[in-house]
Amino acid sequence: VGGQAGSEGRPGEPTCRSQRLMLQAGLIHPTSPGCYCYLPPTVRAMEKLIKVMDQEMQAVGGQKLNLPSLCSAELWRASGRWDQMGPELFRLQDRHNHGYCLGPTHEELVTALVASQSGLSYRQLPLRLYQVTRKFRDEPKPRFGLLRSREFYMKDMYTFDASEQAARRTYEQVCHTYCRLFTRLGLPFVKVRAATGSIGGTTSHEFQLPADVGEDRLALCPQGHFAANVEMLNGEQTSCPTCGEKLTESKGIEVGHTFYLGTKYSSVANAVFSSAQNKPQLAEMGCYGLGVTRILAASIEVLSTEDSIRWPSLIAPYQLCFIPPKRGSKEEEEGAALLEQVYDDLAQALPHLAGDSVLDDRSQLTIGKRLKDAKRLGYPYVVVAGKRVCEDPPVFEVWNQNASEVLFLSKEGVIELLSKVQVP
Repeated sequence: VGGQAGSEGRPGEPTCRSQRLMLQAGLIHPTSPGCYCYLPPTVRAMEKLIKVMDQEMQAVGGQKLNLPSLCSAELWRASGRWDQMGPELFRLQDRHNHGYCLGPTHEELVTALVASQSGLSYRQLPLRLYQVTRKFRDEPKPRFGLLRSREFYMKDMYTFDASEQAARRTYEQVCHTYCRLFTRLGLPFVKVRAATGSIGGTTSHEFQLPADVGEDRLALCPQGHFAANVEMLNGEQTSCPTCGEKLTESKGIEVGHTFYLGTKYSSVANAVFSSAQNKPQLAEMGCYGLGVTRILAASIEVLSTEDSIRWPSLIAPYQLCFIPPKRGSKEEEEGAALLEQVYDDLAQALPHLAGDSVLDDRSQLTIGKRLKDAKRLGYPYVVVAGKRVCEDPPVFEVWNQNASEVLFLSKEGVIELLSKVQVP
């Protein structure tokens, strides 16, 4: 799909860079408004991103679980969110007329789970539970591909602590972990103060990627002392409370959100534990979300050029593409054999990259055409057996896509360069 591809790949509708590039590269396929097939390269990138998230969540004591997507209407009515969420909630009934919703978040369900554990002691806290699952939201106007869709993947964590002080410590720890995750991905994020919205609680922060297509308006101190979502300022604050500089406004894509909930949900579900004095006490909660599929699309949105995808190198579907000479060229025989040797030596020297490499064996196409395709798909490194491969010693072209540079290296130079490549 090229040119003026719309939000579902139709001409004339609004689009954005990430959506256009993902459609053109065959990374996603629209099925209905706000719903997409994720094609194999996208799933590879997503699995790598989830692996990075698992590492970071487990570093703060997170335990992974899976909660059902079908959530009982009863739980949602008890918390008041069945009515509060309005038409954004996908609602359905089973054959016995029991009501359910397709979970956009899981505060009610996970709190009921913890409440069901009788005999929970303060010694067993903190409890930090997380999952990576499909979420559903009946968006009135799904648009911009995976940036605002009706079905999406999310990493959501729910924490239970014995005191407000401990819960706020947990909140700071998880926020720090989110900062570390976005830093590892090389993304230009901003942590901003935010409203609590339908989820509730008393403290909230968003993690935003500044971008023109972003739907959030951010007020930022030029010196970095203050950052907030405009919706929580009520137009009252125009200068930085720390240094007094005038706040600048920019747009952002929300990729993460954290909430300190207190006892908002634990009081409804009666999620209690036995205190040191052996008295029942409500657990202090927090919830924390990262949009998995949104991070993929937002990364492409902020890192890519107009005509080529640039992934955060840690989560690129494949790290490396090999392009042998064109069929019938004078370099064909020698170049193909040498490139194969580089591949074999690389697999031996750097086994972690062996499954992260692609050989573009469409040798009926010119090197230029295959190079163009490689840029469009966003391989961080492309190794080409071009005209200089017949020199003594052989010289390979190495395209470092994310740095926009071309290097001419020997076989040993190629392996040395790629030894710095990280995979999760």
